[in-house]
Amino acid sequence: MTIRAPYRSLRGISAVAALLAIGAVGCSDVSDAVDSTKDSAKKVARQRSVFSLDIGDCYNPTGKAEGTAYAVEIVPCDEAHEGQVVGEFAIDEGKEYPGDDGVSTIADERCPVEAQKYAPDTWALPKGGALFYYTPTKESWATGDRAVSCTYTAGEGTFSGSLDTAKSLEPEQTTYLKGSNAVYEALWANQPEKDTVEDDLAGYKAQAKAVAAALDAHVEGLDGIEGTEVGKLRATLTKAAGNWKKAANAADADAFYIAYDPAFTDIDPNKSVAARKELDLATTVPADEAEVWAG
Repeated sequence: MTIRAPYRSLRGISAVAALLAIGAVGCSDVSDAVDSTKDSAKKVARQRSVFSLDIGDCYNPTGKAEGTAYAVEIVPCDEAHEGQVVGEFAIDEGKEYPGDDGVSTIADERCPVEAQKYAPDTWALPKGGALFYYTPTKESWATGDRAVSCTYTAGEGTFSGSLDTAKSLEPEQTTYLKGSNAVYEALWANQPEKDTVEDDLAGYKAQAKAVAAALDAHVEGLDGIEGTEVGKLRATLTKAAGNWKKAANAADADAFYIAYDPAFTDIDPNKSVAARKELDLATTVPADEAEVWAG
């Protein structure tokens, strides 16, 4: 999933100014103006400081998507909204401000993990959404602010309903998602900076080792889940784990490539669709993941 860090600016709405303007328009326009003023007043009443956001809050930004955030409009989740807080944590990096890039790096690493606790099935998230976060600024850090709020935000338009699905999952669904999410987290979180294996064989081998370990844990979890398709997926992932281990122990780049090709192919998300259907989970591969394995 694409991780981006927007900054929201606050633009207050003046209900008083809107009310004063009513006297200058005609009768039909007055009704429209009153309705508009009521909407504006409701938005003002719903504004909450970004410092007091809680997990589960559904909200609309109160300004453009750049600048420093001070407040958002909190709305009921069954109303149309642009975002929902799906995770939070406090930065524990000593007394010095880590810098904007440092804070973003921390949020990049932690927010996907926190978000998956709230909405474990990333395939079931609304199309076009992305993970965003609110982070401390240098100024707020000086006042003791350490909180990061992870939010799922609509790329375009809005969505409705809460993304809180963790509580409604059956044990076998939770087990499957925990294992599956860990595999892809190991893959992307350990992505080497160099583009080619020849330039960083050690880095790619470390990534392969992490993925192999995650696959072993996933396969072990699947051992306790019944189902024909789950069994087939377990066999595929067992083979994949073996190839990732070969890649992790490759003596050179050529040996790595030989193991990596089938290893990567066997964790293609499309191979898990049938098992997901059997477990009554979402079965549409997210577009960004489908693009990666499409080559």
